[in-house]
Amino acid sequence: MTDPVVHVSRLRKCYGSLVAADEISFDVGRGEILGLIGPNGAGKTTVVECILGLRQRDGGSVTVLGEDPAAGGKALKTRVGAQLQAAALQDRLKVHEAVELFASLYPNPEDPEKLLAQWGLSERRNAAFGELSGGQKQRLFVILALVNRPELVVLDELTTGLDPQARRATWELVRSVRERGATVILVTHFMDEAQALCDRVAVIDRGKLLALAAPTRLTDGDGGVRVRFSKPGGFQPGLLHGVPGLGQVEMKDGEVIATGQGPLLVHVAARLAQLPDPPLDLRTERNSLEDVFLQLTGRELRD
Repeated sequence: MTDPVVHVSRLRKCYGSLVAADEISFDVGRGEILGLIGPNGAGKTTVVECILGLRQRDGGSVTVLGEDPAAGGKALKTRVGAQLQAAALQDRLKVHEAVELFASLYPNPEDPEKLLAQWGLSERRNAAFGELSGGQKQRLFVILALVNRPELVVLDELTTGLDPQARRATWELVRSVRERGATVILVTHFMDEAQALCDRVAVIDRGKLLALAAPTRLTDGDGGVRVRFSKPGGFQPGLLHGVPGLGQVEMKDGEVIATGQGPLLVHVAARLAQLPDPPLDLRTERNSLEDVFLQLTGRELRD
């Protein structure tokens, strides 16, 4: 990857005997949405805090927009925005006051009223921070992360605590952030969120980077596609011999399960069409990112 926005090489961070980041390396390309996925406590937030210069790393190197964030350069901070889990504001501070205050800190800020409208907080502009719901507070923190027109935006557990409708609406707004030209690092333990939004995902667990690829590359790996159908009369596994992308065929409880890669359903259907009585319930299944995580770590995301 040439001229990455973020370059992380062999990052190491320890808290006493706990290794939170263990030789982690990855790049983030310009205009990309990169997801850091894994369970709570996996080390994701530690990694982004090192990227933002909020934590001193114990080893390795990090560059953001060509600079070392640990050096604390003011110019770099104006080019980066972040919404973090531990953020808080004074309870009596009004929504519009918070946005206007943050906007005043930058030379070329976004229009506060425009951001409030985009993120659905115009009607709450005069509400005190302490009066906002959890979802409204999350949206306000995103606005504060975007008010400086950042080139890089870090969103840490953005949709935690939101209802399903609010989560989907927030996903569309994240896409709009990228469409305006920003690069996004999205930290999440929601696999559906990463699969819907991210160009690539980095799977992190116990401080280690286990995999880094596009979601479809991870889910369509070996055994990533399964084609199921009821066993028709006269069917023999040899009928599917030589089907492109086919890995294995098994029969279980009156069903045939063909496992493999690529457009397996199309090729299997073509072979089954040769039967006098082909099955009517042909269907396909894919691994989810959670399936991939279980295969990589052997434990549940919620452990």
